[in-house]
Amino acid sequence: MSVNLQKGQKVDLRKEGGGTLRRVMVGLGWDEVKQKRGFFAPKPQDIDCDATAFLCQNGRLMGVPDIVYFGALTHSSGAVRHMGDNLTGAGEGDDEQILVDLAEMPEAYDKIVFVVNIYQAAQRKQHFGLIENAFIRICDAETGQELCKYNLSENYEGMTAMVFGEIYRRGQDWKFNAIGQPTRDNGIEELARRFA
Repeated sequence: MSVNLQKGQKVDLRKEGGGTLRRVMVGLGWDEVKQKRGFFAPKPQDIDCDATAFLCQNGRLMGVPDIVYFGALTHSSGAVRHMGDNLTGAGEGDDEQILVDLAEMPEAYDKIVFVVNIYQAAQRKQHFGLIENAFIRICDAETGQELCKYNLSENYEGMTAMVFGEIYRRGQDWKFNAIGQPTRDNGIEELARRFA
């Protein structure tokens, strides 16, 4: 049974019947707010959101090789893999997915932070207030079973990026923390500086 999380809530990542979880799929989704427009109004640009994973050592991002995103789909360890870029957010379900092999995660890494930013938000004058139904969910990648989901339901007017959540290691166990922290960062580089 999937757990619906509240902001700041933490949950153990375990198989539904107990036991060690080896691989998880992190699904991130969002929809564009339906905009009313006049007959002659120009069609608004699609909102291109990009999901990124920051792999951290001792809670910190050590450098560019530990960033997994649309421009670098697989981490050098092979333990984190981005499944590809969605340019519009159209369609049902996950818009972007990141696979994490917890069993193969090198011991040095203790946290993976999942962020989403709007591509060229400042240039396109776009922000998270134009987005609705944003969520992050964690599934058992081996069974497809959804373990937990966090819906971001606040008003994020003027915000251009979001720290959705993090998977972190406590001893031999992995946990998930629902963060939902909006920012005004205009791109992955600015977001990355928060964790460096």
